Amino acid sequence: MSSSSAAAGASVPGATPADALRRNRIISSKLYFDVPGSKAPVVYSTAYDIAFLGIEKMHPFDSSKWGRICRFLTKEGHLEKNRVVEPLEASREDLLVVHTEAYLNSLKSSFRVAAIVEVPPLTLIPNWLVQQRLLYPFRKQVGGSILSAKLALERGWAINVGGGFHHCSAEEGGGFCAYADITLCIQFAFVRLDISRVMIIDLDAHQGNGHEKDFAHDGRVYILDMYNAGIYPFDHAAKRYIDQKVELVVSWTLQAVDHIFLHLIQI
Repeated sequence: MSSSSAAAGASVPGATPADALRRNRIISSKLYFDVPGSKAPVVYSTAYDIAFLGIEKMHPFDSSKWGRICRFLTKEGHLEKNRVVEPLEASREDLLVVHTEAYLNSLKSSFRVAAIVEVPPLTLIPNWLVQQRLLYPFRKQVGGSILSAKLALERGWAINVGGGFHHCSAEEGGGFCAYADITLCIQFAFVRLDISRVMIIDLDAHQGNGHEKDFAHDGRVYILDMYNAGIYPFDHAAKRYIDQKVELVVSWTLQAVDHIFLHLIQI
């Protein structure tokens, strides 16, 4: 262990046993690794893309957009394929930094996963296959989100092409978000990168209720959330924890045009 790692692993005055366990899990994680200077601070894996017997098309979320983004950037000459950083998969110990044992165990039920990703037919699929074809890609993206924070501090900026599962909190998934990668990324940064303050700028169309619940009482995290007030998740309890709330009222006409535009892009 390096001197910096030893310092990070030192006990913190006033820390509870749960805090110490979380800290030790972060210190022992392999998700942070040294990235050669020849690589760009762009994190992506072909494993991010989800293709699952066509079932993934039953949800409006585009589960293969990550690969298309990288192919577009490569084709246009903005990114060299061999310069992309491949992340590691988040292990169970990594996920336990934020998630409870009970929540992770609940993902062993295909019924539970089907409810989280809002694709009912998944209930009928053996869980080992759900783990392999759906949850494994999610865990790779979690690893990417966590690594991107380290890269951002080292290079001045970084992008994880996947991740951003802002509807998932420590104890509850939803909205096609099974793991709380945003919360995990920040908890790792607090310990391993000696970060003291973080600002989340959430510009997704939907309210980011997952990270809002996770950092409800953490003064180190400031949340700015701009979202369409008239759509999912309508989490009024989580709204109380937004530091800067920007609720947009979008007409149905504008939403329809937006969906058509996105469909044309995908074609």
